[in-house]
Amino acid sequence: MDTSQYLEIFIDETKEHLQNLNEQLLVLEKEPDNADTINEIFRAAHSLKGMAGTMGYKRMQRLTHDTENVFSEIRNGKMKVSADLIDTLFQSLDALEGYLENIQQTADEGTDDHEPIIKQLNDILANGTGAAPAAPVTPAAEPKKEAAAEDNKKGRKYKNIKLEEHEISAMKEAYKKNMSVYGMTVYVQESCILKAARAFLVFKALEEVGEIIVSEPSVQDIEDEKFNFDFSLYLITEANEEKVKKVVTSVSEIEDVVLEKVENVEAFSGDREEKTEEKVEVKEEKPAQAAAQAAPAKQAAPAKQTAKPVVNRTVRVDIEKLDALMNQVSELIIAKNSLVSISSTENSESTLQGLHEQIEYLERITTNLHESVMKVRMVPIESVVSRFPRMIRDISKKLDKKMELYMTGEDTELDRTVIDEIGDPLMHLLRNSADHGLESKDVRIQRGKEEVGSIFLNAYQEGNNVIIEVGDDGNGIDIESVRAKGIERGIITPEQAETMTDKDVIGLLFMPSFSMAKKVSDLSGRGVGLDVVKSKIESLGGDVEVKTKLEEGTTFIIRLPLTLAIIQALMVELGEEKYAISLSAIQTIEDISVSDIKYVQSKEVIHIRGTVIPIIRLDKILDIEPREEEPENLTVVIIKKGDKLAGLVVDNLIGQQEIVIKSLGKYIDNSKIISGATILGDGEVALILDANVLI
Repeated sequence: MDTSQYLEIFIDETKEHLQNLNEQLLVLEKEPDNADTINEIFRAAHSLKGMAGTMGYKRMQRLTHDTENVFSEIRNGKMKVSADLIDTLFQSLDALEGYLENIQQTADEGTDDHEPIIKQLNDILANGTGAAPAAPVTPAAEPKKEAAAEDNKKGRKYKNIKLEEHEISAMKEAYKKNMSVYGMTVYVQESCILKAARAFLVFKALEEVGEIIVSEPSVQDIEDEKFNFDFSLYLITEANEEKVKKVVTSVSEIEDVVLEKVENVEAFSGDREEKTEEKVEVKEEKPAQAAAQAAPAKQAAPAKQTAKPVVNRTVRVDIEKLDALMNQVSELIIAKNSLVSISSTENSESTLQGLHEQIEYLERITTNLHESVMKVRMVPIESVVSRFPRMIRDISKKLDKKMELYMTGEDTELDRTVIDEIGDPLMHLLRNSADHGLESKDVRIQRGKEEVGSIFLNAYQEGNNVIIEVGDDGNGIDIESVRAKGIERGIITPEQAETMTDKDVIGLLFMPSFSMAKKVSDLSGRGVGLDVVKSKIESLGGDVEVKTKLEEGTTFIIRLPLTLAIIQALMVELGEEKYAISLSAIQTIEDISVSDIKYVQSKEVIHIRGTVIPIIRLDKILDIEPREEEPENLTVVIIKKGDKLAGLVVDNLIGQQEIVIKSLGKYIDNSKIISGATILGDGEVALILDANVLI
């Protein structure tokens, strides 16, 4: 059995189970007697154990089995949930996530057995049930089935297998080399769902200590599950009986193994004549089959060293979205057939009219098709934010601050490419709120606040953007302290500090290496955080805004585009070149007289409807030949980023167009002003301007 083909499914499903376990443990910590939660945790742990066992990840399986044992006792009412138990269970989940990370990187779980965690689990189990501490051995039968299993073991015996000539020869050779031959019958639990997988793991484990000569039923029959709950085999090995037994019982859901050392191989050469003529004919095929049987696991073993599995490449899609997509594609085929039909007829006025109609029809279909594809790419933000409650719980314990995370809008959808990138910035902001934002318990009480600090994460859609707000009801940003720190670090001069607005001072927090932490800890103080957040959000075409009030709290507002692939843009001309500006960044388009341009601190500005807006001369920034004569009137595109405005001076407006963004690739080291390129209808390439960077 080659399990490598199931690796991607295993990784995806394990992530889901671990996330589910994290969420349920957080619920259990608050509601220790919640029976539904306990059952849900038991089921998730049991599924995870079975999956790890099937894939042959023994360490992962063993740790999950011990976790499952604890919940089995809690479920049966023999144990109570304690704070120590919750901490240990979270540690075991972290260890399982470590195994999963290794599997993602190398397709192997690694070599860490996590014995301290297993010992803690077994000690808790022993103390909780009053039983003697269990030795951390690999899982066997479940506790509640042990009595029944013991009864079933009585009367079990080793089942003989009739051997062929070459198999007897192999055993004789083994005796000459002072090796042992064992015959054994392995009994699988009757509750086992994947008995073929269990048998495969037994073969795999035994191949590590010796060589299997033959099995009954054959390897193929076992793989096809054409056997009851037991199978027999002969093993040549240098290991002793105890070790062989231990190797077999180390596989979970193996109930028993009956072992017998074969001292005299001649005993098998007796009833040869009993075989029918038909059986003798089959004998010629046996050596090849025996070779396959001799090393069923050896063939599969190299699969463990597969290339690094590809992850985060899948999107789960609602079947209705796929139906809509299929419907649009069928419409597209109809439109194509109509165009082919028109092209084959003679040119006439009616033909041209039909062509125009079909082009309009095609335009409608492609727009709908684009919308359908975008919907398929959309993923709920829940997949990112679901890990944060656990993180806040750990930070709360580490900092000894009481805090609660409130989340809304987890079902808000974002493009998959954005979802993959947004996790780290949100994590930075939440850690920032927990460490810097929330005050200590004493200070909160002194200020008349609740002892438990509140951190919130809200997501919602607004037009073509998704807004994510991360904030707290803590101390707020002390503007004067940040101003003083900026002067101390030499980032600004005292003269500059005096003229800076509060918003400008807050902007210092987003400077690289700027930190307000008093000391460096594993949470903060290294100056890595808000600058990373800003650069990451801006690389996704979004922006970050801050609202703060001293002693009341701070909110970071992240604005992100719904999708990165196709946008509505305004096409403009500069000299002989064409550029695109995202429509979502444009506020208005103004026709300005040159005489209306004023100067503030030697910079060009215009005054429109009570607002002073700085002007950006794109021809200078993009190094385009200026027009020979400057016209009396200028076309100015007013762009917006948060509450900042700027006017882009362009030569001509071409019009609104739906454009596909193409990356310039890593080979072109361009300034960030250009966010990509698009190919126009006539095949010409137009560069896309990033309004955020220009401002």
